[in-house]
Amino acid sequence: MRNIVLKAVTLGLVLAAGAAQAQFPSKPIRVIVPFPAGSATDTITRILGQSVGTAIGQTIVVDNKAGADGAIAATEVARAAPDGYTLLMATNSPMSVVPAMKKNPPYDPVTDFAPVTDIGRYTFFLFANANLPAKNLQELIAYAKANPDKLNYATGNTTGIVSFAQMNALAGVRMVHVPYKGEPAGIADLVSNRVQLMFAMPITGAAQVRDGKLRAIATSLPRRSPIFPDVPTMHEAGMPQFAIVSWAGLFAPGKTPKEVVDRLNREFVAAMKRPDVVAAMDKQAFFLTPSTPEQLAAYVKEQKDAYTRILREAGIQPE
Repeated sequence: MRNIVLKAVTLGLVLAAGAAQAQFPSKPIRVIVPFPAGSATDTITRILGQSVGTAIGQTIVVDNKAGADGAIAATEVARAAPDGYTLLMATNSPMSVVPAMKKNPPYDPVTDFAPVTDIGRYTFFLFANANLPAKNLQELIAYAKANPDKLNYATGNTTGIVSFAQMNALAGVRMVHVPYKGEPAGIADLVSNRVQLMFAMPITGAAQVRDGKLRAIATSLPRRSPIFPDVPTMHEAGMPQFAIVSWAGLFAPGKTPKEVVDRLNREFVAAMKRPDVVAAMDKQAFFLTPSTPEQLAAYVKEQKDAYTRILREAGIQPE
């Protein structure tokens, strides 16, 4: 009799869990963003959240948890209940750079998360002060070689740091790194010529290019940007080995049930195909790249390995 009761209880729990998953989502979903409100990642999350929330009849709550290159937000999601109600809008910062830069990272980007879908790629340009006597990448490299440690470059995020690390290593040049807490402060000093170069998003530098205060040397994306269609890619500019890509992807905690992950994937992929969402992302110079969970899982591993290799080749060791 006792075994029958236990089996009945177990069956009841399984059925209850299945019913809960079938009803997912039955309450608001929280998406943690590892950057402040108003950032590019925050903006794309809110655009998608509004579209998905309307479709599923639940509120998508955006929760900004900035700091530690995204590790604070990622750690919270890695430790959250695996029920699909706490998600991470991750970028290459917490998923590629932190694991490559920390001897003991607080999470494993491959095993501690359940990939939902790739989201897209950020546009970055290599901006130069307009007074710099270099009109293209090859002229810049030649000038930097002739003037070692005379050029200052600004960084406002981890993408900028690893982009210069790889570019300088590939070109065999030495420049002085000037770190900033964000892109706006770096761009301000770039305009005033306190620094001469910076990898940054167009939201912070495009207006100054149009005003003639800055020059766009190249874009880090594999294809040209419609913002400045005449600006070549790093590959076209003569550096085909350049491999830094700034990306975003959506993740749930590890061990989240497949049925929940699949539902989230369907809803977010559907949102990324809606014309109003596509138009809004185009204004952010953000390229949508929806995927299956399996494709995102493979990409995360590929990027983690690539960033680790690039940083080691540039002589940067984990701390």
